[in-house]
Amino acid sequence: MVTFEVDLPDRIDSDIDRFVDQGDFLNREQAIEELLTLGVSAHAPTGEGEEEMGENLFTQAVNDQQDPASYQDDPL
Repeated sequence: MVTFEVDLPDRIDSDIDRFVDQGDFLNREQAIEELLTLGVSAHAPTGEGEEEMGENLFTQAVNDQQDPASYQDDPL
């Protein structure tokens, strides 16, 4: 995996924090990865990545997330 550093405007940084706080993403790393993927997919040439584009990609990624706090143990 490639690692890099980027400077973000305060507004975007706050938006990412808000997405995580609202439960849209499990953590900042996941939020940034998913949002970058969506941005790159949106700029793919026509015919390339069409299956990945659109709201379905975002909603599926959110639906696939599992919040560890929502796990329920077996009843005693």
